[in-house]
Amino acid sequence: MPNPALPDPARQPRDFLKHLFDVAVARAQPSQVLGQHLPPPPRGRTWVVGAGKAAGAMAHALEAAWPAEAPLAGLVVTRYGHTPPRPAGVPARLEIVEAAHPVPDEAGTRAAARMLASVAGLTADDLVICLISGGGSALLTLPADGLSLADKQRVNQQLLASGAGIHEMNTLRKHLSRVKGGRLAAACAPAPVVTLAISDVPGDDLSVIASGPTVPDDTTCAEALAIARRHGIALPAAVEAALASGALETPKPGAICFAGHAVHLIATPMQALQAAAEAARAAGLAAHVLSDEIEGESADIGLMHAALARAVAQGRGAFQRPCVLLSGGETTVTLGKLPPGTKPGRGGRAGEFCLGLAQGLQAAPGVWGLAADTDGIDGVEDNAGALVAPDTLARAHATGLSLAEHRARHDAYGFFNALGDLVVTGPTHTNVNDFRAVLVL
Repeated sequence: MPNPALPDPARQPRDFLKHLFDVAVARAQPSQVLGQHLPPPPRGRTWVVGAGKAAGAMAHALEAAWPAEAPLAGLVVTRYGHTPPRPAGVPARLEIVEAAHPVPDEAGTRAAARMLASVAGLTADDLVICLISGGGSALLTLPADGLSLADKQRVNQQLLASGAGIHEMNTLRKHLSRVKGGRLAAACAPAPVVTLAISDVPGDDLSVIASGPTVPDDTTCAEALAIARRHGIALPAAVEAALASGALETPKPGAICFAGHAVHLIATPMQALQAAAEAARAAGLAAHVLSDEIEGESADIGLMHAALARAVAQGRGAFQRPCVLLSGGETTVTLGKLPPGTKPGRGGRAGEFCLGLAQGLQAAPGVWGLAADTDGIDGVEDNAGALVAPDTLARAHATGLSLAEHRARHDAYGFFNALGDLVVTGPTHTNVNDFRAVLVL
C-alpha cells in the first residue's frame, strides 16, 4: 500500500520527484554511512587529509565517530560554501578550508601543498585517513614541475569546454599534478592509508574519483598526451616534452607505496538510485534503475530518456505505467562556437538534460521529469537542476521562450528560471553525481 506520508505521485508529481531526489541525497550523507567504515585507532598518530565537495561533511562525520580519547588531527579542503554547520556537541578536531571548483585557485594550491608537507615524516605506527569525494580533483591542485597555476586553470577550462569524458579529464589531470594519481599515498609512506570515498563517477572507478590521489594509476603519460592532442588542449612545451618522455609518470599498481592500504566506497550512485527506487515503490509505483553509468551529451541523453518515456506512456515500452525511470552517471555539455552576436547562456548538465527531455517528450501527457546534481550545484549555478512537466512547452510558448534557441545557447538556466522550474537546494554536502527521474503516469 502507498505510504500516506509520501507525496502522491498523481496529485503532486513535482513534490514526488523532489522527494525521490531528497531520498537519494540522504542515502549518500557522510553522517549516515561513514562511521561503519572506520579502522581502529593506530599505536601512533591518526592524520586526516582529504578533498571534495563532501569533504566538510565527511570531516564532521569522522570527528563524531572517532573515539574521543584517540588523537585525531588533519586538514581537508572543500568547495567555497560547502562546509556544513558543525553538528551540536561535536568538538572541532580537523581543519576545513575552502577553495574554488571547477577551476582551481590559489587557495586549493595552498591546501594541497600543506597536505603534502603534513604527511612527511609519518611512521609505520601512524595512520592516514583520506576523505575523498567528487570535486577533489580541482580542489586538490598542485601543478607538476614546469606547470603554473595559471596553466592548470587554463587546462581545466579547456577540458570542461571540450566535451572530454571524466576518465579522459582525470587521466590528463593526474599526470599534471604532484598529488593526484597515487602521489599523495606515495608521500604518506611508510604510514598505511585508509581511503574513504564517495563515488561520483560512472563505474565507481577509485582511480578516477578526485583523480585518485591515494590509489594506483594504470593510465600513462602517453595516454595523457594523446588526450590533450585529441581535444586541442594547449600545454607548455616543457610539459608536453615531459609527457612524451614519461617523466611525469604516476605510481602504478603493485608499487610498494600502496602496501597495507585499504579503500572503502562509503556511498555510490547506484546506492542512491536504489534508495530512490525503494521510495517510489513505497508510493505504489514500479521503479526501474536504467543505469548509474550513463555518459554522453546531456541533451542527447535527455532525448533518449524522452523516447523511453513516450514508449511507456503509449504502452509500447518494456515497462508498464505507472512507473518511474531512474538513471545516473556523468553526462557532458560540449560548448561549440556560437553564431556571431549570440549571447552565451547559463546552466549545467542537469538543466541541459531537461532541455533535451522537454524537446523529446513534446508535451506527452502524464510524463514528468527531474534532473539534478546531487551536490546541489548544476555546473556553477545556484540551482541543482530543473523540472519538466507536460505543460512545459505550452508555458514556454506563452512566455515567448524558444526551447531551440535556449538549447543552441546552452541556456538551460534562463529557460527553466523563466518558467519557475529550477530545482534549488543549496549545497547538499555530498556528491554521487547526476540524478534523473522520469515519472510516467
